[in-house]
Formats: sequence, C-alpha cells, structure tokens
Amino acid sequence: MRHTVPLKQNHEFRRLYSKGKSAVSPYFVIYCRRTGRPENRLGITTGVKLGNAVKRNRARRRIRELYRTHEQGVPTGYDIVVVARTRAIYGRYGELEHSFVRQMRKLGLFPPREGMSG
Repeated sequence: MRHTVPLKQNHEFRRLYSKGKSAVSPYFVIYCRRTGRPENRLGITTGVKLGNAVKRNRARRRIRELYRTHEQGVPTGYDIVVVARTRAIYGRYGELEHSFVRQMRKLGLFPPREGMSG
C-alpha cells in the first residue's frame, strides 16, 4: 500500500463515524472523509461479534487485500474506515470485491463505471 498509512487513534475513528460519509453493504460499512493530506489513511474495525481472533484477523486480511488491489483508483487525501460484518469472513472473495468497489463508487472514491448513471 504505497500511498496509505494506518489510522490508529480512537478519536480519529470517532470523528469519522460522526462527520464522515458512509456506505453500507452486507459485508461491511465504509466511512470516508476528505482530509487534504498527501496520503490516505486506512482503518479496519472488526468487532468481537465476528468471532475469535482467527476469524477477525481473516476478515482484516481480506479487507486489506481488497483495498490494496484497488488502491491505485482511490484519490489521495482521505481517511477511510472499513467496519467488517460477519459475511466478510464467509462470503466469496469475488462478491466481497464487487461490494467493495460498489460502495467506494457510492462514496465518490472510485470513478463511476462506463454507461452507468447514479
């Protein structure tokens, strides 16, 4: 992840939850907010409801890989938080990827697909 650093501070997560834009899917909720920094900051949240540490880490790894493969399409200067839901562990990777791209487009972080409106 070339232009992305981790988001770690609790107050930054809370600020994003309250003032950022969000997009919801069955796999995760994505929050974003423009910061104007020269890089993006990515935070991934996996709650205890997802299961034990092995399952939470699996969800984190899958989300990190989704972001990494699509990072070149994300404009710089954003804080992004992805909150995993249970389906992020068990869903097919292709479905996760489709949902991730769709939610990022909804937030304006990816350009709209050709021939699509809205």
